[in-house]
Amino acid sequence: MVRFFVAVMARQMAASFRAIRLARPGLPELPSDRPLVIYSNHPSWWDPAFVIVLHSRLFPDREGYGPMEAEMLRRYGFFRRIGIFGVEEGRAGALRFLATSRAILSDPRRMLWITAQGRFADPRERPLGLRPGVAHLMARIPRAIAVPLALEYPFWSEKRPEALAAFGTPLEGQGDAANWAPRLEIALTDTCDRLAALAQARDPAAFTNLLAGQAGVGGIYGTWQRLRALARGERHVPDHLAERP
Repeated sequence: MVRFFVAVMARQMAASFRAIRLARPGLPELPSDRPLVIYSNHPSWWDPAFVIVLHSRLFPDREGYGPMEAEMLRRYGFFRRIGIFGVEEGRAGALRFLATSRAILSDPRRMLWITAQGRFADPRERPLGLRPGVAHLMARIPRAIAVPLALEYPFWSEKRPEALAAFGTPLEGQGDAANWAPRLEIALTDTCDRLAALAQARDPAAFTNLLAGQAGVGGIYGTWQRLRALARGERHVPDHLAERP
């Protein structure tokens, strides 16, 4: 079931984006014998699909899980089949989130993906305003490692946007939730700021392509471009910038 949905999400992203890119130097070095908590900002509806693609490419040997708003999970129930669990609002929901997450991370081969803002937010919004759940979770699992992940979906020079991701410096250690909260906020803010600068620079060389998307404008004009190149004996290059003199 997981392999099926990985293929579905990869096709969806490839059809909707110019490319799915990971900022260099890529994934930081992480031990294989400790549980991971990948926590991110939450700029788009596409975030779960992006996470699924990232997990399949970068963590093939780990089991991945993640929370989702319970009401949303009821609308997209198939996510339960691939490791997503529901989270309710309020104290009772928070306690269930912590209990479920601790049970999952009791196995060091497992990992959690969490959109830590808990709401959709513009990627340039500051402060990020992370929900307290990740801090409380890290305080309860000293062996876990928290890894910040920034996501953005900017338009560059093509019809379709780019899907961009960047990992930050892993965090570990002990401390209560009050100690963890500012560390998590600062680390993710720094990662989001770095990705924002790369997005504004629009340099594909600063990224590794994880998945190729759709280039060119498509439709009648795209067909005309291909025929024109064929008539001239030239190779058709659909990217907009590649056609500039």
